[in-house]
Amino acid sequence: MLESVGALTGSPWIYAVVAVSVLFDVFLPLLPSGVLVITAATAAAAAGSGTGRVPNDVPDILLLMLCAATASVLGDLVAYRIAWRGGARLDRAIARSRRLTSAQERLGTALARGGGVLVVIARFAPAGRSIVSLGAGAAHRRVREFLPWSALAGVAWAGYSVGLGYFGGQWLGATWLATGVSVFALFAAGAGAAFLVRRPS
Repeated sequence: MLESVGALTGSPWIYAVVAVSVLFDVFLPLLPSGVLVITAATAAAAAGSGTGRVPNDVPDILLLMLCAATASVLGDLVAYRIAWRGGARLDRAIARSRRLTSAQERLGTALARGGGVLVVIARFAPAGRSIVSLGAGAAHRRVREFLPWSALAGVAWAGYSVGLGYFGGQWLGATWLATGVSVFALFAAGAGAAFLVRRPS
């Protein structure tokens, strides 16, 4: 696997690529940001296993996690601000979507009660991050209600994704099996999160 992705994971540009991918997948949920984070973490773990340290030509685990978490929060805030200023046109678009309307109502209730666990859970669900960020902005929820939960969601998602790649690489080495098992675990978490988000209150 390292031979296939070595040119990317062995370059400082990996951080920029991860940041851009995570930043924009709030608008394009099909971007493989989670897979990219896992692959980079797997490469770092596998390269460092047995040596006691990670070589300089693979990503630093903590920096990779910080990069992914920061980009996640920034992407959420961009979507939130765009939806905040979206006006009547965006409101009509949300009103036509039962999924967006339901998510907006549930999010508003959760934030108003001082809890935003829904924001954290939705970060793992396919397109959940997009729905929550846009819904919070369109509903004009206060930033101090939304931002702390967005930050927690970003750290949780980044930590989980990096952890999957890292421990997968430690246990299974630099193989497609390691990446495949880690990606499967990421998708399983996404399926569970989607179920929780869609479950009636």
